[in-house]
Amino acid sequence: MYTFVCYDRCGTCKKAEKFLQEHGIAYTKRPIKEERPTVEELKEWQAASGRELRKFFNTSGQLYRSMNIKEQLKTLTDEEIFSLLAQDGMLVKRPLLITDDTVIPGFKEES
Repeated sequence: MYTFVCYDRCGTCKKAEKFLQEHGIAYTKRPIKEERPTVEELKEWQAASGRELRKFFNTSGQLYRSMNIKEQLKTLTDEEIFSLLAQDGMLVKRPLLITDDTVIPGFKEES
């Protein structure tokens, strides 16, 4: 079974969950704000996704902008970035679909 990491008030998460339901894809739901990812989980997910670490940030979020993370990223190490992402689930791009062999951050219905 897949794990669907999301934020219930997020429009993109709602669309992704509807897509999963309409396609009969079984999943367990994990609220990202209440059960924020650990550094270890983020490392596993980033490796499984094959995507650049910076792609795991929710760049459209208020917290990302208020903390001026775009500028911080220029000088942070990967370890510091993982720690930063683990501080608050609202910094992490969502939704995340975690399967047995990959992790898909974000949602675009055509993909």
